[in-house]
Amino acid sequence: MRSLLIFTLVGIGAQLVDGALGMAFGVTATTLLVLSSVGAAQASAAVHLAEVGTTFASGLSHWKFKNIDWTLVAKLGVPGAVGAFLGATVLSSLSTEHAAPLMAAILVAIGIYVLLRFSLRTPLTFGGRGTTHSTKFLAPLGLFGGFIDASGGGGWGPVTTSTLLSQGKTAPRTVIGSVSASEFLVSVSASLGFLIGLRQEFLENWPVVVGLMVGGVIAAPFAAWLVSRISPALLGTAVGGVIVLTNSQKLVHFFDINWPWSTAIYSLIVVVWVSLVIYAWRVSRAPRFAPDTAEPSPVDVPGSEAITR
Repeated sequence: MRSLLIFTLVGIGAQLVDGALGMAFGVTATTLLVLSSVGAAQASAAVHLAEVGTTFASGLSHWKFKNIDWTLVAKLGVPGAVGAFLGATVLSSLSTEHAAPLMAAILVAIGIYVLLRFSLRTPLTFGGRGTTHSTKFLAPLGLFGGFIDASGGGGWGPVTTSTLLSQGKTAPRTVIGSVSASEFLVSVSASLGFLIGLRQEFLENWPVVVGLMVGGVIAAPFAAWLVSRISPALLGTAVGGVIVLTNSQKLVHFFDINWPWSTAIYSLIVVVWVSLVIYAWRVSRAPRFAPDTAEPSPVDVPGSEAITR
């Protein structure tokens, strides 16, 4: 019962992050599970099995509100499923000793990406609802995103959503809806890969799966409230730093880095992290304190037409 409560709290935390940022449920949940002494492969397997239910519900919701481009889903989701199956089988074949540092390294890389993406992001311009992305672009992106997602315990959203949004060719709601729908294929494929690779260990993870699902359902309305109260840039920067700091500790221990070098590494991470959090906070607060006088005309400010609509 105590373990189920812990995993439910993990699900709540991950869903709060995902609901506010539109990504990072997997990478946040996996990081928290590994910190709770769950094995690397077992954590990723549990997260993906829980996501089978959450992504299915999410896909249905986006389909109802016409946020899905099924061509984009097929071109991105099918290669993503292939990559996820490969990533799951690779992670399952590794021993616990080798799987932990591999996942930690991948999570550190994803954490750095999330940290920089939300703190130093640049304004984006978006096209119409339809997609003009070619299969040559979407297939490798899906394959890479699926492999990283399964082998690292998360990363589908940070890799695919951010990349597609940065291209500016598809409306944001269509990108988010299509990526969410395609993630169902990724989660199913990764779960099958872990089922084959882990067998009995996979079935023993039901408390983790149930806890994550229950926690996600409980946190959903609070996540909707959180996104209206906290700047996504500020929250994303904070979460990215937590992911980098927690997983860097595992790498430091694995490579047997001792004092004073370990302290220097942690200090550097904290200094950079705090600096980016302060920068994101100042940027998010700046518009509120803009002077009322001498307001620039819409012609003088790029993107002002979108703001006034």
